[in-house]
Amino acid sequence: MSLHCPSPATMPPADLPAPAPHTPIEDLQALITGCLFVALSILMLRESRLLTGGTTGLSFLIHYLSGWRLGLVMFLVNLPFYAFGLAALGKRFTFKTFCAVGTLSLFTELIPGLVHFDRLDPVFAAVMGGLLAGIGILILMRHGASLGGSGVLAIYLQKTRGWRAGSVQMSVDVLILSLGLLVISPGEVGLSILSAAALNLVIGINHRPDRYFGF
Repeated sequence: MSLHCPSPATMPPADLPAPAPHTPIEDLQALITGCLFVALSILMLRESRLLTGGTTGLSFLIHYLSGWRLGLVMFLVNLPFYAFGLAALGKRFTFKTFCAVGTLSLFTELIPGLVHFDRLDPVFAAVMGGLLAGIGILILMRHGASLGGSGVLAIYLQKTRGWRAGSVQMSVDVLILSLGLLVISPGEVGLSILSAAALNLVIGINHRPDRYFGF
């Protein structure tokens, strides 16, 4: 899933008091809550055989092709990207991201045993899945974490090569969704794009440096 990291521009104006840092308990509840939202989103997408962008989408492709456990694949696929996270975003962010990815991987395996859909409309799954993922990622972002992957690489390339992180992330997402045509139908790819749009709508509206100062 796409990564959107807080920037210095998210700090409040000078005439407002600096925000109080989150406590460890607050970070823990955000980690659990955000990952639960995203795990439920992943379940809805998988039940409808859809995809998403980023390393989560790549994990879906590997899962569909191999039948390997999705949670395990997600955890393993993200491992190489922590090196970029350390270089671009520091130890604290990378540690929180590692914890978030590990928790999401665990929840991805546990949630199917707790939730079962007798009927799930694919269009609803695409939209609701995207919205749930966007909310979960937003919660994690506000607490200085992410779901890692290609977004971390995009920020690393922006800092070291001057490449626009948004353009890199979009290129990766387009590539992964295009590869989806090898595994799922064009209609399912179209719904996957709809889901990604819903996710980014939530992030775009609710993560505004000029409007929201909490993080």
